[in-house]
Amino acid sequence: MSHNETSGLHLDEYRRYGRQMILDNFGLPGQLKLQQASVVVVGAGGLGCPALQYLAAAGVGRLGIVDHDKVEISNLARQILHSEETVGMYKSISAGQSIRKLNSRIKIDVIIEALHSSNAVSLLQSYDIILDCTDNAPTRYLLSDTAVRLGKPLVSGAAQKYEGQLCVYNFGVDGPCYRCLFPKPPAIENTGTCEETGILGPVTGIIGNMQALETIKIIVGLHDQKASMFLFSAISVPAYRAVKLRSRRKTCSACGEEDAKIGTIEETDYVAFCGGQRPNWEERGLIDDKPGFRAKVKSLKDDIDANGNVCVIDVRSPTEFGICNLPGSRNVPLYQLTANPALYLPEEKTSRIYVVCRLGNDSQIAADALRSVESDIMIQDVVGGLRAWSEQVDSKFPIY
Repeated sequence: MSHNETSGLHLDEYRRYGRQMILDNFGLPGQLKLQQASVVVVGAGGLGCPALQYLAAAGVGRLGIVDHDKVEISNLARQILHSEETVGMYKSISAGQSIRKLNSRIKIDVIIEALHSSNAVSLLQSYDIILDCTDNAPTRYLLSDTAVRLGKPLVSGAAQKYEGQLCVYNFGVDGPCYRCLFPKPPAIENTGTCEETGILGPVTGIIGNMQALETIKIIVGLHDQKASMFLFSAISVPAYRAVKLRSRRKTCSACGEEDAKIGTIEETDYVAFCGGQRPNWEERGLIDDKPGFRAKVKSLKDDIDANGNVCVIDVRSPTEFGICNLPGSRNVPLYQLTANPALYLPEEKTSRIYVVCRLGNDSQIAADALRSVESDIMIQDVVGGLRAWSEQVDSKFPIY
């Protein structure tokens, strides 16, 4: 019997994985540990794609992909396993197809389900390590509580704008869980998604790759098991730093002492715990519940065509204003306008002032501020903002 038949590796896998197997403290035993390991990645987006790619390339034997969203064109700048051809496909299927092409020998579980309190334990319990590659607070708490219940390490990543962070929870002798560090979720108005705040694609790549690296270290036995948080900033010097974390909190309701624990995963409404459903800002911007105070985009277009004496104030950031804007509009960022609204009223009395923003929400705040100091001019914000302008007036106006 040949050596490769007894080792568990196929002959071609020695060449495939040879560059990592020759590393000290890795070797054939490390590769076999990867082959025998199972990892589930929750979220096949900006973080999950690079994590999955490198875990598959390294030879992790079984990978689970949990994601019920579909690929959109806006994903392609950072979610590297998807392509123009897979737009409209479920992300978990698209990602699974890509890593199957990369490594046909590994087992891939494609799970097209939304993770919630009633199915998290059953979906994740058969895997050795859980990766949190999501972007919302309710799922972070759910994954952390589930990892504690199952006794699994949780490799958690996050990225927004130019910054990212990484932490391994529920690992080591006294490693904290997510609740130990954040017993109370942030106010929902203080959090944002990539769509709302922006994200530089390579930042998600760096954090996702680091999640794969930490996972491989845990599997092979290279991790020091010390609790720390890795922080990255693309525009700061130094770009990388690590923060030592506190040990497990005895009073933690998830992983603390038995008498400190409250409730169960199945009994917890994680969305309510985190402040309720995240607002759908696009839908909110279309609600015309202020008769006389809000204008439709077609009314704005008609007024511009018929009357040159129209003032349009755009309250987006200068950066967004630079991407696209209505001809003749004036850029006054919301924070500036609300600080001193009188300063931004036109010197000449105009027939009407229109206030616009991206989706029709910030413009309502700005219009209210202007009306508080001027009652003789008709001041209206634009329902649906510039997105509605693109959809209803000018299809060539960019949507971002």
